Amino acid sequence: MKNFRYLLTVVFITAIFFACREETRFSISSSDKTIPGVPVVNRVVPLNGGARIFYTPPTDEDLLFIACDYVAPNGKTFTFSSSYFKDSLDVYGLGETKEYTLNLYSEDRTGNKSTTVPIKVTPLESTIKLVVDSLVVRSGFNSFYLQWSNPLQQSVNVIVNFQFDMEGVHRDLIQVFSSNLPFDRQFINDLNLGPDQPVNMQIHVEDIYGNATTPVEVDGLILLQDSKIPKDNWVLPNANDSIAGIPMCFGNGADGRIWRVIDDMIDTKNNVNYMNAQDRGRTGVAGIPDANLWNFIIDLGDYYELSRIITWQRHSGGDFDLNRGEYYMDENVGHYRLYYLDEAANQWVFISEHYIPMPIGLTDMQIIQRGMAGDQEYMYPDNPGFTPPVRWFRYEAVNGFPNNYTSIKHNCLSEITLFGRPASAESIMASIGHKTIKN
Repeated sequence: MKNFRYLLTVVFITAIFFACREETRFSISSSDKTIPGVPVVNRVVPLNGGARIFYTPPTDEDLLFIACDYVAPNGKTFTFSSSYFKDSLDVYGLGETKEYTLNLYSEDRTGNKSTTVPIKVTPLESTIKLVVDSLVVRSGFNSFYLQWSNPLQQSVNVIVNFQFDMEGVHRDLIQVFSSNLPFDRQFINDLNLGPDQPVNMQIHVEDIYGNATTPVEVDGLILLQDSKIPKDNWVLPNANDSIAGIPMCFGNGADGRIWRVIDDMIDTKNNVNYMNAQDRGRTGVAGIPDANLWNFIIDLGDYYELSRIITWQRHSGGDFDLNRGEYYMDENVGHYRLYYLDEAANQWVFISEHYIPMPIGLTDMQIIQRGMAGDQEYMYPDNPGFTPPVRWFRYEAVNGFPNNYTSIKHNCLSEITLFGRPASAESIMASIGHKTIKN
């Protein structure tokens, strides 16, 4: 027992000793005018838009950190630092692949700085260069969109200055997209231009360090044209009636009704207007639980080439002015797939798969406004265009929003609206031949 007490006493005294040494090391004295030693550079490794500097720090007892700075093209000085116990630091914001001079130095706790060590480095291509080189601009329907890759996931601003003439008036507009996603696609919508009204634009990319790319010129972009497909002649199969082996879902659970999905009215606080599968989604696919998938099938009443879809969710959220209700949560569909029926082969053909983006950083009112506007997706998002002539269309609900689109409690849908154009007689005959549908 005495030995144990003795050991504890030794440990306690040792701890106090080293604590006092550490406190002495980090004590600040306003009278300290001693300039710390200079870090010794071991090697410099170029990075994308920057550099990694390996060094040996000086042995000063009150050393606080090693720092490196440079003056950016906009005249601002950017400083990067690393704590005293590390042997490297990273510098970013070098926008061009040319030689830069960086200034490396050490600083103590009083604020004394060592003399600087100039470092020459030529960085690899910067993030803004990688982004602008990956930039793609494509025509959309009544819109155009930009997409790009950002492999380093650093924050950038993509600035679009676009011009067009509308009703004899020249318009010159600017749109800024901020992003650090590895891949991003952004739309500029609702331009309401005709097929003979081109859009011209200049696009450049900026970073937080004041660097900017040379503008990319896009001239004479013609937008794609489509229109809303009328719902007057749409027909819904009865629940569990099969079309080419896939049964129509049940949607009349609780206060939901299946026909409300095509009545051009959306669900709000004062207007209960949605379908409810009530965990009875019939799949028609062997081995998949009933509640996991359900299919909403529409006979469009005529043949159309489809371009895009807008879906509306159930709101049903009490006080409409303050409560987001069930938008982007609970029983709404967040993940779905689209198909059309190849009548000649009597088979469903996959069109595309979509995850409705979940709102991040928005107020409840902003979420409500977004939900009321509906969520638009293209039939072919990577290459906007039209499907072959379609009469039978299928919406397959896969999952709900909760738990990163894994919820199977996705019972509700308020409205489906389709866009496209009437199919020509020639294209219809080429597409369907002379075969009839077999259930």
